[in-house]
Amino acid sequence: MKYIQTDQILDIPEGVTVEIKARSVKVTGPRGVLNKDLKHIDVTFTKVNERAIKITVHNGDRKHVAALRTVKSLIANLITGVTKGYKYKMRYVYAHFPINVNMIEKDGQKYVEIRNFLGEKRVREVKIFDGVTVEQSTNQKDELVLSGNSLEAVSQNAADIQQICRVRNKDIRKFLDGIYVSERGLIVEDL
Repeated sequence: MKYIQTDQILDIPEGVTVEIKARSVKVTGPRGVLNKDLKHIDVTFTKVNERAIKITVHNGDRKHVAALRTVKSLIANLITGVTKGYKYKMRYVYAHFPINVNMIEKDGQKYVEIRNFLGEKRVREVKIFDGVTVEQSTNQKDELVLSGNSLEAVSQNAADIQQICRVRNKDIRKFLDGIYVSERGLIVEDL
């Protein structure tokens, strides 16, 4: 079944500007600028007024209409990123060998360096994306804090760190060691 026209309206808060040109979205806010390319999704953007954008799908089937809500969520995440920012907290879990985590810089690129995972000699390195800051927590032992404006970059960095510390060739019910996401939220908390 085809839906002739389906709409979603996205509200834009004060202090944020959204520019859309040929399905390339540029969101500017107090924390910075974020860009997202949506050329692969066939949707139409119309400006209702200064504080709202209407996203429309014409003659879409069920999956195409479902992509409409995805586009709205992606742009809403960009708006949240430039107004409040995203913060992920990760905890080190180990039974015997303490995990050693450092931030290093090689050839102008920043990395998270993980040593002594399960007592292994291998040094694991995870590249830090642009716009993401990684630091050791000051008030909590064995905690890493990732923060930035782009939800995609921050969450992908957290996923990369968690996945590089997967236990292989052992019983994962017994070896629970690793670095796991313990908390995720916004940098600027709502009061």
